[in-house]
Amino acid sequence: MSAPDAAETTPRRILAAARALFAARGYRATSMQAIAERVGITKAALYYHFAAKDEILHRLTLPLLDELEEVLGEAESHGDPETVRWRAIEGYVDVHLRHRETLSMLVRDMSLLVEAPLEGRFRAAIALANDLVSGPGGDLGQRVRASQVVAGLADPVVLFHDVPADRLRHLILDGARALLGNPPAQDADGRVAGLPARGRPRGRGGGRPAALSEEQTAQARRMYDSGQAVEEIAAAFGVSRATIYRSLRT
Repeated sequence: MSAPDAAETTPRRILAAARALFAARGYRATSMQAIAERVGITKAALYYHFAAKDEILHRLTLPLLDELEEVLGEAESHGDPETVRWRAIEGYVDVHLRHRETLSMLVRDMSLLVEAPLEGRFRAAIALANDLVSGPGGDLGQRVRASQVVAGLADPVVLFHDVPADRLRHLILDGARALLGNPPAQDADGRVAGLPARGRPRGRGGGRPAALSEEQTAQARRMYDSGQAVEEIAAAFGVSRATIYRSLRT
């Protein structure tokens, strides 16, 4: 296999350098010149690959969002509420651990979360995670507890960034089990025992469709604005709640 082409590796090096600098110094305190110097290229060369700093921000953040939506959609594809709940919790933790530097960058400067298209997608993902952890028909107490659990899944990833990922994952899931009560059994790797192997989410090669048409999206938004619950809208269109949340995001 031939060595990667420089045109392919330079953008990756730029993104890696920017991720580290944004996490350490903050997005707004990091200049394009600083990124270019970290990579060892000229500022002009940097602008050849990325027209603006916010383009780098979006390229760094979108993989986190894409994976988060993917794992939540996969979790929802299971029928049993407990399987759905723990698939969502474990997937949520795993995605944030894989993107620790990106998460640290966003938490360091919370104003980045209102940058389009980040804010709408994060809000939709968190709302869906809350729904999946709460379970169908949850009362107010269950929904509040679910929101406490979801809020506590990502914060430790940033606060304890020096703790090895496997150890931190185990502790975060222990905390979620304590909050939810009646913790499920764990296997030797600290995963919830008895969960089926992760499979392909429905809507990809079979099952419910993964997206709405433009007309359906507009109708779904009207239904949501009129006060209908996301679960009811999803049932009306025969899609998952993840699909509805993606359609509603701004």
